[in-house]
Amino acid sequence: MWIPPEDHKAVGRILSQARKDRGVTQVEMARRLGKPQSFVSSYEAGQRRVDVLELLRIAQALDLSAEDLFSAMAATTAEK
Repeated sequence: MWIPPEDHKAVGRILSQARKDRGVTQVEMARRLGKPQSFVSSYEAGQRRVDVLELLRIAQALDLSAEDLFSAMAATTAEK
């Protein structure tokens, strides 16, 4: 299934805002995920796609329920 680039950017904005709302820096987020900071930066900018397992790890790292994360993503991408 093809997903428009705008949707990847919207997902990145959601993930970025969730991280910022929790007072977590990109560097700290990368540490929690065991990834380089560039990984966090690229998915937040919509330049990198994240798979479902990565989304679950991101949600866990932010102490965010997967349901809340997926609901926010579905609502944002459906607004078009």
